[in-house]
Amino acid sequence: MSQLMAFVIVIGILFIGDVVATRTKAWVPSMFICASLFLLGYWTFFPTDIVEVAGIPSFVATLLMYLLITNMGTLLSLRELKQQWKTVVIALSGILGIIVILFTVGVLLFDFQTMVVAIPPLVGGVVSALLMSDAAAEAGLVSLSVFAIVIYVMQGFAGYPLTSFVLKKEGKKLLQQVRKGELKIKDSVEETAATTEEVELKLFKWLPEKYNTDFFKFFRLGIVAFFAYLVSTVLTPVVSISPFVLCLLFGVIATSFGFLEKQSLQKANGFGFAIMALMLFIFDGLKQATPSMMLEIIYPLIATIVIGVIGMYIFSMIVGKILKVSKEMAFAVSLTALYGFPADYIITNEVIKSLTDDEEERNILTSHMLPPMLVGGFITVTIVSVILAGLFVQFL
Repeated sequence: MSQLMAFVIVIGILFIGDVVATRTKAWVPSMFICASLFLLGYWTFFPTDIVEVAGIPSFVATLLMYLLITNMGTLLSLRELKQQWKTVVIALSGILGIIVILFTVGVLLFDFQTMVVAIPPLVGGVVSALLMSDAAAEAGLVSLSVFAIVIYVMQGFAGYPLTSFVLKKEGKKLLQQVRKGELKIKDSVEETAATTEEVELKLFKWLPEKYNTDFFKFFRLGIVAFFAYLVSTVLTPVVSISPFVLCLLFGVIATSFGFLEKQSLQKANGFGFAIMALMLFIFDGLKQATPSMMLEIIYPLIATIVIGVIGMYIFSMIVGKILKVSKEMAFAVSLTALYGFPADYIITNEVIKSLTDDEEERNILTSHMLPPMLVGGFITVTIVSVILAGLFVQFL
C-alpha cells in the first residue's frame, strides 16, 4: 500500500467519526466509530503498519505527545481554579471514588494490573490512554495494552447519557428558581471570561511581534519539553518521575513566567496535526486486537466502567453535600472525567437549549452550569489523568 493511500484511508476514518458524532450531537462518540472501523480494517485488508506507512511512526507520536502535554500546561488558569475551588474538590473526589472502588472491589473481581491500566484512561483522554497502552505493551501485557485503548473509546457511552440526565434534573431545579426570581446571572461570568485573555509574554516584551513566528513558538515549547525530559532523566537514580508529568508542570510554570503564551501549539498552527497523529497512534494499538481478545476483555471493560461510575457517584455526592452543592451538579462535574472537552461544553449547551427557549433564562442557566463543567473537565482529563498515568506506569 502506498503512503498516500494509507494516509487517505486513515484520515478518512477520522473524518467519518467526526461526521457521525456531529450528526448525533456527540451521543455516538467519534472514538467509537473510528475504533470500530480500524478494527474492521485490521481484521480484513489493512496492513498492520498502516499508520506508520501513512507517515506517523511511533517516534513522531512520542515527540508530539511531549509538545501536546507541555501545551496542556499553558491552559491552566490559577485564577479560574481559585474561583471554582468547590468544582476542583468535587472533581478530585470523583476521581478518588474511582480509584478507591476499583482498587478494592475491582481488584477482587479482576487483578491488580488490570485496574492499574484501566484507571488513567477511565478518568482521562487520549494522552493517558496512550501512556498506559504503551506501558502495558512494554511490559508484555498485550491484551491490557488493547484494554487501555478500548476503555478510553467506550467510556463516553456511560458518560454522555448520565451527564445529560443529571444536568436536566439540575437545570429544571434552577429554572424554577429563575422563574421565581430567586436566581440571577452569576457576576463571575465576566471574571471567568477575563481569565481566557491572552497571557503576556513577559520575558519577550522587547521582541517585535513579527519575530514571534510559528517556529519560535515551537522552539519555546521544545525547550520546555526538553527541560522536563532532562530533569526526569537526572532524577531517575533518586526518584522515578514521568517526563510527561513534568511537561505538564513545566508548561504551567513557563506560562506563569511569560516564557510561553496560552495555547502555544494552537497559535503555532500545530495543534490539529498533533491531535491527528496521536489519534492515529492510539488506533494503531488496535492492530493487536483479535476478535477473541475483544471477547476476552468485554466483561472487565463493562464491569470496570460500571463500578468506577458508582464509586464516582458516591464520593462526589458526599463531598457535594459537605460543600452544599447539589448531588446532580456534583455528579455531572465528576462525570466530565469520562469525556472532557469539548463534550462537556456540547452536552451542557444542548441540555440548556432543551429546557427553555428564553434567551435570558438560557444565559442564567449557562452562568451557573457551564463554568463548573468546563473546569471539571479540565481538572480531570487535562491534569489529573496525565499525573495518574505517569504514576501508574511504575506499577506495570
